[in-house]
Amino acid sequence: MVGIFLITPIIMAFGCFGQEVGKVINQQSQAWVSINSVVRLTNKWGFVADVHERRNHFFAEPGFHFVRGGINYWVNDNLTVTAGYAHLWLAPTIQGWKTFADENRLYVQAQLATKIGRLSMLQRIRNEQRWQEKIINDKATGDNKFTDRVRYLLYFTIPVFKNPKYPSLAVADELCIQFGKEIVYNTFDQNRAFIGIKQRLSKSLSFDLGYMVCLQQKATGNAYDENHTFRCFFYFMPDFRKTSHTHK
Repeated sequence: MVGIFLITPIIMAFGCFGQEVGKVINQQSQAWVSINSVVRLTNKWGFVADVHERRNHFFAEPGFHFVRGGINYWVNDNLTVTAGYAHLWLAPTIQGWKTFADENRLYVQAQLATKIGRLSMLQRIRNEQRWQEKIINDKATGDNKFTDRVRYLLYFTIPVFKNPKYPSLAVADELCIQFGKEIVYNTFDQNRAFIGIKQRLSKSLSFDLGYMVCLQQKATGNAYDENHTFRCFFYFMPDFRKTSHTHK
């Protein structure tokens, strides 16, 4: 929990950046489901493959469709680095519009998993270069807004029961800040805070389920979306090294 207390002042500082007296907060409900895969092929190499679907007004309307892939390198069993590509289809937010905006991303990240007693802590820092398509009058323009975004995630898994078959408490926070010539009033992009349960289904499959609140600052600086989100993320992490060792 120490990590969350350390990051809170940073979140508050960026939350205050660009605020005005006429601040507007738009309250929304969302649902977010995903499958996140990390496949280990050798002691050093593997790949990641994720699929995400986020819906607005709980499940009523599309928010975005998202896929991500990458090459994973294990520095050791606790530390990995990844490089890859992602694509997002963002649903229009203007009533009556139907054109989705394409977003292309290149990213690199480092992820560290550690233990403090029975508590498991995961830290991830990710850098994304994003090309976000501009839509005007419900038509794709072919022009893009470029942003460079840095994300820092803290994720804690806290055992509540002695029996490992029972769920653990999951608490996480991710801060996102962004840069670019078109980023003027919203260097603070968003903060995602999550609380829920983490449940292991098998040695390679688990999920977390719970509530996430995402505060996102808009380009004007004084407008925010506060998204109250039902979240269910599945994690599939097969390790094919064991199969290869068995056949030796």
